[in-house]
Amino acid sequence: MNDRPGLGAWFGPRVIGLHLFAIVAIGFCLFMGTWQLGVYDQRQADESEAEPGAAAVPLTQVWASDDVFTKDQDQLPVTVTGTFRPASEQLWVTDRSQGGDAGAWLVAPVTVDDAQLLVVRGWAPEVSPPAAIDVPAGEVSFQAVLQPGDAAAAGWDAQARTIGSVRIPTLLNELGYDNLWSGYAISTDATVAQGLALAEVPESDVSWTAGGRNLGYGLQWWVFAAFALFMWWRMAREIVLGDKR
Repeated sequence: MNDRPGLGAWFGPRVIGLHLFAIVAIGFCLFMGTWQLGVYDQRQADESEAEPGAAAVPLTQVWASDDVFTKDQDQLPVTVTGTFRPASEQLWVTDRSQGGDAGAWLVAPVTVDDAQLLVVRGWAPEVSPPAAIDVPAGEVSFQAVLQPGDAAAAGWDAQARTIGSVRIPTLLNELGYDNLWSGYAISTDATVAQGLALAEVPESDVSWTAGGRNLGYGLQWWVFAAFALFMWWRMAREIVLGDKR
């Protein structure tokens, strides 16, 4: 004799209400979890994008040459006013792809507040002697976007004046300046590039903790949905088996 309840037992009057409640509860939990995860994704996207249309502010109003570079300066559009040092002091930062093509950044030191700010003038597919590329004459003002120095060091070639990363401590030692700003700037001004392609500004790294509360809430709602599913199955099974007995 088969003691297993038939399919009809799972749709009896006492179980139908439980089914409907479970559908509503699980659906609500899944909706809330998906919504919270969507908010988290949006927070991540907002953090990774610079404020659209943000006006450039004078560099010295938001950062001093002897200040440590912080998140407040990262990706900040500024107006730099200073004097380019001689063309022979320029250098190339290699392994900088742009538009899928390999190339390098031409970096020039600019004297601002008696300290040297490293400025990416532009990008080129091949390196050439930096001394042969003229720098703007006299005091100039141009717009740029601030960047933190690179964490990883790469080999410095003094003869070719090339390096694989913009690591400020390494360049401070190699270039011999008394004072070097603790970050650098990427010029967005074609007059500074003078024939070079404007360098693409890298996107800032965004910590997964940005919007972390929404991420936690989203995962919590999914756990609630799993718990509701488990309780539905347990309660419905007990009712059906109890009726059978």
